[in-house]
Amino acid sequence: MRLLMASLLLASLAGCSHSVYQYQDDRPILQLENFFSGHLEAHGLVKNRFGKVTRRFTATIDARWQDSVGRLDEHFVFNDGEQQTRCWQLNKTEQGYQGTANDVVGTANGVVSGNTLHWVYQLAIPINDKTWNITLDDWLYLIDDDHLINTTRMKKWGITVGELIIHIRRVNDSPLGDFENCPLKL
Repeated sequence: MRLLMASLLLASLAGCSHSVYQYQDDRPILQLENFFSGHLEAHGLVKNRFGKVTRRFTATIDARWQDSVGRLDEHFVFNDGEQQTRCWQLNKTEQGYQGTANDVVGTANGVVSGNTLHWVYQLAIPINDKTWNITLDDWLYLIDDDHLINTTRMKKWGITVGELIIHIRRVNDSPLGDFENCPLKL
């Protein structure tokens, strides 16, 4: 009986996970170099592990690509007044995309299928005078040419500790920033 129950539990859990490839027929096709190009604005929420919204933020993103290498200069302003910046370097690969940033531990690796990018990486987050490496499980869904929704589960030791929900909107095709603090490394 225990074996039957364990088998049923595993089968039900396997049905809960989803794959980026289930979005292969969804349109429009997400190409980061097309969407993340120019000036973008974002609005988002941070939720704690219980689902309570703990922070809200806005962000401006200036993005530029040279061949298969892109950079995103992100500036965040949180409702409590904190400001953060993140400078991404993205590389298009045969398998999808890779990314590095000033507070990303190692490399973010992602796969695109249809209108969706799924990528996973660790972010170094300062918490109470310590830095925690939190795993981010990012899902980006292109809604149309100018709008993208990003949902992220944040985990520590495999346990969900928070969630992000972000709406990103393309404002225009030309970045407003000068990328002085976000150099492209070729």
